[in-house]
Amino acid sequence: MRTQGEVLEGGRVVDEGAVIARVRAGEAEAYAELVHAFTGIALRAAVALGAGSDAEDVVQQAFFKAYCSLGRFRDGASFKPWLLAIVANETRNTVRSAVRQRSVVGREAALAEAEPLIPESADPAVAALEGERRATLRAALAQLSDEHRKVVTYRYLLEMDEAETAEALDWPRGTVKSRLNRGLEKLGRLLRKEDKEGGEERE
Repeated sequence: MRTQGEVLEGGRVVDEGAVIARVRAGEAEAYAELVHAFTGIALRAAVALGAGSDAEDVVQQAFFKAYCSLGRFRDGASFKPWLLAIVANETRNTVRSAVRQRSVVGREAALAEAEPLIPESADPAVAALEGERRATLRAALAQLSDEHRKVVTYRYLLEMDEAETAEALDWPRGTVKSRLNRGLEKLGRLLRKEDKEGGEERE
């Protein structure tokens, strides 16, 4: 059983609080343990939030900014939601400042590599979406507002719990619940509409 502030990395337990303390004490090389532990989920977040082919650059910059801001990191807090909030900001900045527009095909190909999954353990509204085609799900997610797309992505595609999602988005837990419910309702409507239109095309 993992204690608070610990994450699994390559089959072993990493105490993120202890690692951060070592970095703050001047052992800069210890930061590599956090980079190794969280690169995977950071990349998934960047891709799912629209970074596309720039995801690796976004994550690299996010880790750099997190390192520079460790002095402001709150003792006892979880590193993952704090890092993913930085990833989200970097992704938004990258998308806004991009000179070229990424093609829909290119973005979907990048998202496919992230293999977003909605777990069977999710509430019934989400579990009902499990059988939908992944490409259809991604297209529907892209039609959600920024706040609804983020909360659905963090809560289910990145499998963060409610507390982590609230911390990453800097929202009260009640706001996470209400926006998640609204986001899932809209997502369900979009998917049902897609199914109906797809059925008419096949007839």
